[in-house]
Amino acid sequence: MAKGSKKANFTAQRVAAFPCEPGRQQSIYWDAETPGLGVRVTVGSRTYIYESRLHGRTLRISIGAAHAWPLKKARTEAARLRVLVDAGTDPREQEAEHRAAAEAKRQAARRDEVTVREAWAVYLEHLRTAISPKTKKPRSARYLADHEALAAPGGQPRKRGRQDAKTVAGPLASLLDLRLADLTAPRVAAWLEVETAQRPTNAAHAYRLLKAFIRWTADHDDYAGIVGADAWQSHKVTGLVPQSKAKAGGSLQREQLRAWFKAVKALDNPVASAYLQATLICGARREEMAALRWDDVDFRWGGLHLRDKVETLTGRDVPLPPYLASVLAALPRRNEWVFSSPTAEDGKIAEPRFSHNRALAAAGLPHLTIHDLRRSFGTLSEWVECPVGIVAQIQGHAASALAEKHYRRRPLDLLRVWHTKIEAWMLEQAGIDFKPEDAKQGLRALK
Repeated sequence: MAKGSKKANFTAQRVAAFPCEPGRQQSIYWDAETPGLGVRVTVGSRTYIYESRLHGRTLRISIGAAHAWPLKKARTEAARLRVLVDAGTDPREQEAEHRAAAEAKRQAARRDEVTVREAWAVYLEHLRTAISPKTKKPRSARYLADHEALAAPGGQPRKRGRQDAKTVAGPLASLLDLRLADLTAPRVAAWLEVETAQRPTNAAHAYRLLKAFIRWTADHDDYAGIVGADAWQSHKVTGLVPQSKAKAGGSLQREQLRAWFKAVKALDNPVASAYLQATLICGARREEMAALRWDDVDFRWGGLHLRDKVETLTGRDVPLPPYLASVLAALPRRNEWVFSSPTAEDGKIAEPRFSHNRALAAAGLPHLTIHDLRRSFGTLSEWVECPVGIVAQIQGHAASALAEKHYRRRPLDLLRVWHTKIEAWMLEQAGIDFKPEDAKQGLRALK
């Protein structure tokens, strides 16, 4: 019993009237009826406590505020604590164990109810901020966009086509409302069977993203152990994954250049026409050419700066051959983008394939994608016997040989020699009469 404490028969009225003695921070009063039960009085508060000795040391536990605990209930709690102490149990440790068990139960219930959608949102945030262990670089915008598109709910108005047309839900969308615990091998197999029948290529791509997501959950503290590894690697699942086949792809032939250039130059949209010609002449990727800014164009020294997917941080510099320079110089300067669009949300060309398809139809040429124009550059450059390393550097291919990776970094002047030859040969096959000397006159005002 603490020094200076007093013993009395507790009543509700006495407890409410016990004072904190002058000059003291607290006063403690003990109940003469219930061993160990006391009330600690401080300025502005009074609290029921229980005190005893356990293993040779004083044990004091707060029961609760006197205004919230009726005296009878406080005596019952003190008696319960005395039973535990007499049995050698520390009530504080028991309470901690109970709290831990309750928290574990809540966590288990939470883990049992968490949905794929909730975990998927956390996964996407991880992808946006983490560095890829494979490339040692941040994930590309295209990689992130694939995750969003394949899990999109659909039902949104299409940006192109009929005004009443709606987007279709991505293949992963049907899994998002499942509990994470329900992402089992039979469920994934049933999902794959449906998606493969409707859109096999997208289904295979979605499966690869889903597999990476499940493997990520196994290493995440909040989700570890909820989804079994067999959800993606069971034979029931892998046997349904469509086999990915490399696209054969198309390419413009030498004899098709005349018809292609004629139809593209005749398009009623000069920006789309310039974009398609630039993509072919530079062998650029679709998005890196669409993202070309006026600040990236150097008319004076004949160069372009492309932000590619290989050198994501620095991009690459390629030559600006004379004919293409004259085409770009004639474009309107509506905003920062070279290939601008007054109707696009971000101000730049969004969907050039529609213009390209019209040009192909007008020329009577077989279907070619925008990426096929990049492939065409690599193929047609062989007609001028351009070194493979030159073509690869212009197109921004990752170096595949030791010498190319570490010892070959050709200056822009050397690339320009061959790039100009490739452009001149294309124009010759297309029947375009272009004199670089005449074009220089029109570019002087831009230098």
